[in-house]
Amino acid sequence: TLGDARDATMYVRVLLKLLAEASVNVSGHVARITEECNENRALDALDADPLGVVTHYAIAKLSTIIATLSSPWAAENGVSIGNVFYAGSEGVLIEQWKALLRVISKGKGDAYAQRSAALCLAQILVAACPSQRGASDTNAKDGAGRAPSYSSAIEPLEALTAWVITQLKSPNAVTVGTTVPAIMTLTSATEGRQIFAASGGIKYLSRQLRQREKSKSSSSSGASERKANSSVQQLYELAFCLWCLTYELNNFADVRADFAKDGLPVMALVELVSSAPREKVVRVALAALRNLATCSADIHPEPDMPRIDSKVFLGEMIACGLMKAIKLLRDRQFTDPDIVEDVDKLHKLLADNFKEMTRWEVYQNEVETGQLSWGSTHTEAFFKENAKMMEGKDGDFKLVKILISLLSSSDEDISAIACFDLGEFCRHYPNGRSIAKRLGGKDLAMTLIEHDNPELQRHALQCVSKMMVQNWEYVK
Repeated sequence: TLGDARDATMYVRVLLKLLAEASVNVSGHVARITEECNENRALDALDADPLGVVTHYAIAKLSTIIATLSSPWAAENGVSIGNVFYAGSEGVLIEQWKALLRVISKGKGDAYAQRSAALCLAQILVAACPSQRGASDTNAKDGAGRAPSYSSAIEPLEALTAWVITQLKSPNAVTVGTTVPAIMTLTSATEGRQIFAASGGIKYLSRQLRQREKSKSSSSSGASERKANSSVQQLYELAFCLWCLTYELNNFADVRADFAKDGLPVMALVELVSSAPREKVVRVALAALRNLATCSADIHPEPDMPRIDSKVFLGEMIACGLMKAIKLLRDRQFTDPDIVEDVDKLHKLLADNFKEMTRWEVYQNEVETGQLSWGSTHTEAFFKENAKMMEGKDGDFKLVKILISLLSSSDEDISAIACFDLGEFCRHYPNGRSIAKRLGGKDLAMTLIEHDNPELQRHALQCVSKMMVQNWEYVK
């Protein structure tokens, strides 16, 4: 049947029609089956939830068909996803694709159906992307006399991406897992990467990476080892998707801006490298960081936006502590030569950039990324020299506002450093005490005076004292 494009199109239309009918009212019994069924259990499931069985059957068949149409056999026989799922003289996407969208939108609780339907739809839509047309499509063209119409796939791509973004907002690993195969497929094509990035995908991927990394670090050993391995696999897949998106850095100023926003993507990747959960995770994280560290704003500059290029990202990496992580990685033995090459390249780029940065630029990057760590920029001498710089270019005291927000950080060390910096600003900037109070710094610092952590408690008390006492050096 699949050897003939017209017969194959009729076959997939019947399956999609069946899926559309079956997925209207599913009891969910089949969705709750997590183990392999024997014959008796399968018959019981058919009695309890016949439409659920039909839904899973139709999706499984479609998955097999798409895999076959992507194989060398299909290329030899002149059939492809393009001339089976796209019909007519103009190669328009068949209307029945909406059955897959209904399953992913309405199939909440059925992880298999959602994950598999989303992957099928992503594979069908990506096949129409001009960047994905290769030899197989050229061979397949003679069957229908045309290539698939990308314009007919744009709206479905946007609908699928919107659903993916909604799922990525969830803190639940299973919910996020339903989207990962589809995201990996979407980010394999330039067009898919553009739509995903424009929908805010970079931000949500980065958030998930940080969330998954934290949950992995806090998981216990022993009984949860399998769960931890699953978490590492999801970390790898999410990092892989973020790495794919870095290939659009040189092409779109908006993508560079999304990667630079709040320092979140760089922070997520640096944390992966620092924790080094598995070699494959480190490999994709380093590859993504290398692309960020070598990107340029010269090819496609954006005149109405601030210039964002490799220098911006290198500054963020330094502020997030990547230099220390890279030094540790250089002492490790890796079997993958790509990791060794990326480590050496990043080490050189970071060292060269660090030499060019002033101490103030290092501090500014550190505060803006929220990754504070004790060092020479958190001293009395530093603030004596640089307190005036805290005004900012626009006189909005942006860094002071960030420091005040960091008082509420879940990381107690960061809160303690923010207390120290805020107190030193009050001491060394004219009228700094009233500015910090007006921005809410005193009230937030007061809440930390009774904190369980004695070190944070001490810094909070000193911070409040510096805001209230004019001649702090006499008290000290």
